[in-house]
Amino acid sequence: MSRRGRAWLIVLTGLLVFFALIGWVVDTWTEWLWFDELGATRVFTGQLGTRLGLFAVFGLIIGAFLFGNLYLAYKLRPFLPPTGVEQQTLERYRYLLGPHLNRWFALLSGVIAFFAGLAAQGHWQQWLLFENAVPFGQKDPQFGTDIGFYVFKLPFWQYLLNTGFTVTVLALLGAMGVHYLYGGVRLAGPGDRMTTGARAHLTSLVALFVILKAIAYVLDRRALLLDTITGTGLTGAGYTDVHALLPAKEMLTYISVIVAIAILIFSNAWLRNLTWPGVALGLLAISAVAIGGIYPWGVQTFQVDPSRNSREAPYIERAIASTRSAYGLDAAVSTPYSSETLVPPASLAQDKTIVPNIRLLDPAVVPETYTQFSQVRSFYQFGDKLDIDRYTVDGKLADYVVGVREIEYSKLSAAQNNWINRHTVFTHGYGLVAAPANTTVCNGQPFFVSGFFTGQSKQSSEQGCSSPTDKLPVEQPRIYYGERMSDYAVVGSSDGAAAAEYDRPTGDTSDARYTYTGKGGVDIGSTWRRLLYSIKYAESKFLLADAVNGNSKILYERDPRDRVQKVAPFLTLDGDPYPAAVNGRIVWIVDGYTTSANFPYSQRIDLQDATSDSLTGDGTFRLAKQEINYIRNSVKATVDAYDGTVTLYEFDDKDPVLKAWNKAFGGKLITRKDQIPAELAEHFRYPADMFKVQRDLLTRFHVNNANDFFNAPDFWAVPNDPAGHGDAKQPPYYLLTQLPGQTEARFQLTSAVTPQARQNLAALISGSYVDGKPVLEVLELNKDNRIPGPGQAQQQMENDGTVRNQLNIWGPNVVKGNLLSLPYGGGMLYVEPIYLRSSGEKTYPLLEKVLLSYGDKVAFADTIADGIKQLVGTSTGTPPVVTPEQPQPPTTATPLAAAAAKVDKAIDDLRAAQQKGDFEAYGKALAALDAAIKEFETANAAANPTGTTPTPTPSPTPTTG
Repeated sequence: MSRRGRAWLIVLTGLLVFFALIGWVVDTWTEWLWFDELGATRVFTGQLGTRLGLFAVFGLIIGAFLFGNLYLAYKLRPFLPPTGVEQQTLERYRYLLGPHLNRWFALLSGVIAFFAGLAAQGHWQQWLLFENAVPFGQKDPQFGTDIGFYVFKLPFWQYLLNTGFTVTVLALLGAMGVHYLYGGVRLAGPGDRMTTGARAHLTSLVALFVILKAIAYVLDRRALLLDTITGTGLTGAGYTDVHALLPAKEMLTYISVIVAIAILIFSNAWLRNLTWPGVALGLLAISAVAIGGIYPWGVQTFQVDPSRNSREAPYIERAIASTRSAYGLDAAVSTPYSSETLVPPASLAQDKTIVPNIRLLDPAVVPETYTQFSQVRSFYQFGDKLDIDRYTVDGKLADYVVGVREIEYSKLSAAQNNWINRHTVFTHGYGLVAAPANTTVCNGQPFFVSGFFTGQSKQSSEQGCSSPTDKLPVEQPRIYYGERMSDYAVVGSSDGAAAAEYDRPTGDTSDARYTYTGKGGVDIGSTWRRLLYSIKYAESKFLLADAVNGNSKILYERDPRDRVQKVAPFLTLDGDPYPAAVNGRIVWIVDGYTTSANFPYSQRIDLQDATSDSLTGDGTFRLAKQEINYIRNSVKATVDAYDGTVTLYEFDDKDPVLKAWNKAFGGKLITRKDQIPAELAEHFRYPADMFKVQRDLLTRFHVNNANDFFNAPDFWAVPNDPAGHGDAKQPPYYLLTQLPGQTEARFQLTSAVTPQARQNLAALISGSYVDGKPVLEVLELNKDNRIPGPGQAQQQMENDGTVRNQLNIWGPNVVKGNLLSLPYGGGMLYVEPIYLRSSGEKTYPLLEKVLLSYGDKVAFADTIADGIKQLVGTSTGTPPVVTPEQPQPPTTATPLAAAAAKVDKAIDDLRAAQQKGDFEAYGKALAALDAAIKEFETANAAANPTGTTPTPTPSPTPTTG
């Protein structure tokens, strides 16, 4: 290469290194600023320091070890190299490498050390747990060792051992290569094939490898408790492991030590050749096969397999007990439920425990409905799935479907979609929108009670379609941090300048502006900070735009789940964060789990598989593939929707894994459990993903007897979603209800399970909090009961003649809500809301009917009350209803009211024609409805020149359960 070519190569290489270094510095600096904003710099420095430390320590030790062995091989070279054709060929290489040999050794060792350091820094979590281990206070059933050894110590020891094997082999190969190059090892020629120095060096490395193998046998004995019991699929050491493999590995440990000593002695102090060391290694290999392989195989084949149920019984019992402990199943309370009733009891019509709280709004179905009636501006959007929470309104506790109105940047118009608007104008959403889950009004609409803009609810409340006042008021309704906040925002105005951020509509044509005043965000008022973020985002407007000024802050990492994950990287986060109004603020609540895959005898599961159901990925996050056999809901994290403050509250104050992590980051990262605000604790709910894990495991581990577990006659299964979402599992659902055996209504997560390979109902599992403590309950039905499971109930309801005809008429416009399983009176009440969406664009579902079944009876009605009347066969006694506070609709006859009456009549005619199956009448009624709607729109335009369109309904009485 010419001198100019070399110069250009040097310049280009320098530029690449410079830009890579600049990128790393910018990322590191901005990360520091982000953590500093949250007061969590200890997390940043702890991670960075640990990773750099592991990189340096492992890199230096491994590099020095490799370099030392290469250099020692060179120093032990024979003074006079041997002669021969082979050596003549090698002499050329010796001549080329000789002048710079140490540089080549350093380069080779440095490259390997660099990659070894990179690998080591990736194990920073294992090291922090190793260094900050705390006792579990629970011993394994085989060795009596504290479980903390397996969770905190064993993984890092195994990593060290594997690294030791790899480095020893590399050093052996490298030393052998140098010895061969300089004549210490020969393949041909007279005399010894290996010099004394080369033999001592290489045999020492072989002996080191064998010693490491002895250590591996010691660790393998403990690791057997994390293996699989053959033929059962359970985790742990079985009969063969305990009676054959454990003693075999102990014997192999001693044999390995003897072989290592023999290699050193026979090779260097006695016979001074490699014959007997080779024999020793061969004997070790034969012993490993015979003692560690053939003998255990014989025990398994001739002793265990013929009578596995009795041989493995003690170890199956260990696995059951450990699994129940590791997943919190040992605290589950099982209650028998007499399930003989197939006829709906008459008392169902007067019930005050279950019926009043039956949920009609499905949070996975109604987001579009919320958007339609509470959106106001096209760029506001709710999530793909709303959330369920409970609030006390007007002195009554009820569950509410809640969502926050966020900015959807993809909905900005072409004129709005520029850097200034995306990052400095449309910076936040507005309001927590809630509606009681058991109520619908105005032909199936949710009855909104919060999240109103100025004047928004006036006309709707006059028609009875929403509350006249905000029932869940918050002092700060603005949403700067949310699940849809994917872009960064630049906030803050110059002193004396007008507010620039779009805040909310205050009328049909007027809007309010706002300036962020929260403590969150990174200050970018200085030129250096603007330059820093200009490089980070490759955006020059940080330096050029007038919107970025001396008072500006940048808000980024605005997804609540992402914020918590960065502050607590050791947590596995639940896939369904939810918002709550707490002490006048809107906060996101995120459940955090501590997990491990090293709990002895506990069943290993794939966390992603266990938590996936028909709603996964549709408004909830899919958890990453991760094998675990221990989980605790140890942390309740909150993210303030206005200023982004992240707080980690200790929820399980006995979890050793959380204690170790808190210790690793200075002991102050986690806020103590006794400091959780009472109003916040009222909104804690049993976490969905942990419940799914426990539900899946309870389908097998509700069986405590080893023989019954082995034969598996009473295993259960999680049914597929009966609402028709493919072969995915039915998701659990939150309900405010009172189950048999409970003294009052609780907000709980429930799920039905069926017997394995059968469709009738086996049990109802529920998770709730009582006095701030998690309670897992199993309502277990008789084994020979005839109560239908969810799939059977769905099929039974849809096979009813009236229901089938109606659903066929509606066709693809039907949207099925979640099927609720409610035990009552020795039987099971199934309730499924049926929604209907109109044809065309931008349609949204409204509640149209309610499907109910009890035993063999099916009801299809407009309301829960009517459905229960159909079930019990009576027209007297209706379940109590919850009527939200609302003004009565005006009674004065107006053109608008007359048009609304025509719409109602046309709808009634349409329903009557549908029920009769009279398609001619149905067509006429449909034409009449179309004409009535046009007349209503004309009358509304005359009566409401502002353009606000009320829903045409003369009868706004809420439908409640």
